[in-house]
Formats: sequence, structure tokens, C-alpha cells
Amino acid sequence: MDHIAALEQQMVSERLRRKLEEVNTAAQTHLSPVQDHINFTLQQAYFKCAYECFDRRRKQEEIGNCVEHCSVPVLKAQQQFENEMSKFQERLNRSLMVCQDKFEAAKLQQVGSEAVNALESCVDQSIQDNIKALPHLVGRLKSSLSISD
Repeated sequence: MDHIAALEQQMVSERLRRKLEEVNTAAQTHLSPVQDHINFTLQQAYFKCAYECFDRRRKQEEIGNCVEHCSVPVLKAQQQFENEMSKFQERLNRSLMVCQDKFEAAKLQQVGSEAVNALESCVDQSIQDNIKALPHLVGRLKSSLSISD
């Protein structure tokens, strides 16, 4: 019986891994325009701005201050992106923990396969809900970073 339970656990783990890959792929797809804006548009503007800072008539401290000033927009955008992604990951983790808690409770009350089905259903719903939230997250980022569609 333990061998069967181990195989079942392995199958469930594989299905859950595929579900997590699904949300990861969806996040990358939705967020790629924002990442492109930060990595190319803002980085390019930073380098152009920083290049202009290097003037032989300026003191080293002035050049450093100028370059630092140029880096502010890209650093703010990166920080905002990371904060939003952190919140998204946190929400996803909390919803998956609820599924895990429900699964543990269900194992005590149900046959193993029924508990597994309930877990998979819960995880699927959680992931679908989080994927549906991605366009709103991207919209907030685009709005705050002034990215036009």
C-alpha cells in the first residue's frame, strides 16, 4: 500500500508542477512588454543620460551625481516591478497553502484519491484565478510606468 501511495504522490507532484509551469508561462507572457520597457527603453534612456554626464569640465563628484540622477527612473521601475511580482507570488503562495490545508483535512476524512482530486481542483482554481489577475497587474504597471499599448 505504501508503494501505491508513493506513486500516487509522485503523480500528484508532477501534475502540480505542470500547473505551476502554466502560471509561470502566463506571467512571463503577460509581463514581457513591461520587462522589455524596463530592460530596453528605460535602460537605453539611462545610458544616454549617463553618457551626457561625462564632461571634462565637470568635477568627478558632479559626474557621479549626474549618473546617479540618470539611474533613478530605471531603478524605480525595477523596484516597482519586483514589488508587484512579490505581491503576486505571495498571493499565489497563500492560495496554494489554503489548498494544502484543505488537502490535509480531507485526507483525514476521505479516501486518498478523493482528497487528491479535491487538492488538484483547488490548485487548478487557484492558478486560474491568479492567471486572471495578471492582466490587471500588467495594467497597473503599464499605467504607473507610462507604457502605452
